[in-house]
Amino acid sequence: RGAGGSAMALSEKALPPPEEALPPVVPSGPLPGPTCHVAVPERPGSCCGMAMAGFRTSKYQLPEWHRRNAHVSTRAYTTGEESERDRAEAKHLSRHAAGCAQRAQQHSRSTLGQRLQDIHFWRVELQKEVMELDAETNLLAAQKLRLQRALDATEVPYGVVTDNLQCRERRQPPDLVIDEVERQLLKEAELIRNIRDLLKRTIIQATNQICSNRIQKECCELDWSDKVETYHIDDKCVGYNNDSTDIQAHPSAVKFEENASTPKTWAQFSHDNIHNAEQEKLASVQLRSLINTIIHDASEDLRMQRAASNEAFDNHCRQLDDAKLLLEQHLEKILKDIGEQEANIVALKQAIRDKETHLKVAQTRLYDRSFRPNIELCKDEPQFRLVSEVEELTVLLEALKRKLMESEQCLKKLEETRMMLEKEIAVKANSIFIDREKCMTFRIRYPMDLEVASYK
Repeated sequence: RGAGGSAMALSEKALPPPEEALPPVVPSGPLPGPTCHVAVPERPGSCCGMAMAGFRTSKYQLPEWHRRNAHVSTRAYTTGEESERDRAEAKHLSRHAAGCAQRAQQHSRSTLGQRLQDIHFWRVELQKEVMELDAETNLLAAQKLRLQRALDATEVPYGVVTDNLQCRERRQPPDLVIDEVERQLLKEAELIRNIRDLLKRTIIQATNQICSNRIQKECCELDWSDKVETYHIDDKCVGYNNDSTDIQAHPSAVKFEENASTPKTWAQFSHDNIHNAEQEKLASVQLRSLINTIIHDASEDLRMQRAASNEAFDNHCRQLDDAKLLLEQHLEKILKDIGEQEANIVALKQAIRDKETHLKVAQTRLYDRSFRPNIELCKDEPQFRLVSEVEELTVLLEALKRKLMESEQCLKKLEETRMMLEKEIAVKANSIFIDREKCMTFRIRYPMDLEVASYK
């Protein structure tokens, strides 16, 4: 008993209590098989039962162990079959997807190629229209220049006729008669006015047509430019393949834009541009032909009337010394007014600069006072005074600027009056020369052939 008691004591010292001898719980999934919970029997009085108590807890039975092994084997076999079937389906799907993707890519490339042909066709047509319309616009611009030169060429004969009529109005009462010369001069003046009005209207019409040509050319150029850019884009897209280095994923690109056109509207747009270009080109050609006819007919009519006036013209114009002297006096006064007005404008500008300096001072004070800290940012009397000063200076500046504008406008009118007076003085001086040197001598310089003058 002593030996047994010592052995038992050693066993109790060596073994931990039953609850401490259990293995730690690992945080993993539960075992597929049922866990056999063996009830721990009461500790018997024997020392051997006490020593083995910790090894008989939470153990599987032998049948359960066999069943678990069978279950694991069955599950492994089933998983292997599923994996093999899945691999077969994946290979089949991969081959099918590869074929479909290849066919889709080839079809897309073919569609893009056809689209490139369509774009190239319209691009060539638009480029042709742009070049033809540009050439036609240049021809019409040359015709417009002819009109302008012909219009400029009518200024001299109209001035001569007007000067002759003015001179004849200042004849002495005995000679102030309505004779054949005056009737021919009036007829000549009316003819020149009608020709000038016709030329001006034709110039406006040519200007509008040139503008229309250029607008339509710009429309065609924009369409052509868009197609060139689109051609480069689609040509680049045709060159893409699976080995391209600059391809990447764009999931958001798989959509249709709301403002996208249809193939029908796309083709109709270019067709309309070409049709409109053809219409403008046809109108330009017709207008050029009309300009040629107008210049030729006006030149012939003016030449015949000049011959009639020269045949009937046998009198002289009276001297216009009084009118010339009066105009020179007006010009002298206008020149004096121009000098005074320029000095007035300089003074106004200096006054504006002075008031702007005052305004800057007041605004700077307001700006600096806006940085007063905390409660010091007060709407005090200086603040109201400065605000009032800024408003007063602003009103004064506006008034000065308005007066400056009025003064500059007045100076402009004075300059216009000065140029008008100088022109009238030149006309009167020319009229005096005509009166002294005989009008017919001066009328030899009469530029009559407008058709020739339009090319100079």
